[in-house]
Formats: sequence, structure tokens, C-alpha cells
Amino acid sequence: MKKVLFAMALVATFSAAKAQTPAIPADVNALLQKHTCYTCHAPAKKIVGPMWSEIAKKKYTAKQFAGLVKKPVPANWPGYPAMAPLPNVPKGDLDKIHAWVSTLAK
Repeated sequence: MKKVLFAMALVATFSAAKAQTPAIPADVNALLQKHTCYTCHAPAKKIVGPMWSEIAKKKYTAKQFAGLVKKPVPANWPGYPAMAPLPNVPKGDLDKIHAWVSTLAK
């Protein structure tokens, strides 16, 4: 009986953690990989930079988001290391990433 209860608790914990991880569309996932975003950012945990849901809470416009990727402002994220500027990321790619990130705002 204890093994069954333990297994049920383990499944419930795993399911809750999985439910908190946002789905990433394949096209956005490809862009996040291409532009090395995953080096510092993750969907549901802090790595070096904030997780995507934390970025979404800032409710940046697409223009602000693109500007901050190309020329980061460290004062916007106290407690995190400064992000390296990524001036070569195309605007269209940033718009797609921003559109997805914006869906994570709660």
C-alpha cells in the first residue's frame, strides 16, 4: 500500500511539474535554438537569465522586446547578469519569439 501511495504521489508531482512547462511551438523552438536563447533562458526554470514566463510578465511591446534583445538594459533585470547584445537577430524572428512569450503572461 505504501508503494502505491508513493507511486501516486510521484506521478502527481511529475504531472504538476509538466503542466507548468509551457508548450513551445516548433517554429519558435527552432528560433530559440538558432539564436542561442536556450543558453541562458528556459521555459520553466531560471538558468542564467529569467525564465520565459518572467519575461512575459514585463509585458514588453514587440518593439521594446526587439530593442532589448539587440541592446539589453541590465537595470531592467536586477539580480541577473547582463545579457549579451544580439544585434544580428532578424526583426521577424524576434517578432515570432515575442508573440509566443507574450502568451505566457499571467
